[in-house]
Amino acid sequence: MSKVSMWVKLPLKPGTRDDAVAAIQVALDNVQGEPGTELYIVHADPNDADVVYFYELYADADALAAHGGAEWFKAFGPTLAPFLAGRPEMLMLSPLGGKGA
Repeated sequence: MSKVSMWVKLPLKPGTRDDAVAAIQVALDNVQGEPGTELYIVHADPNDADVVYFYELYADADALAAHGGAEWFKAFGPTLAPFLAGRPEMLMLSPLGGKGA
């Protein structure tokens, strides 16, 4: 199977980025134990304090499904929800090549 990746934009309520990133730490800690999760990086937008982005890279579609179905992930959404200003925007990607791909 081919690797799969996602680019996720999380719109945040004004002034909540630090608290949101603290809540996101749960996800960053949990993905360390997911063998198929190759990259899971949260990014700050230097021009918009009310947005964070994720870049995620998975070994294959099964690894992505395992990530989304993990028990910790099911609890993560409600933990993050109070900081969200809208629905996350998700873009599924297919890596074609490059360092780390």
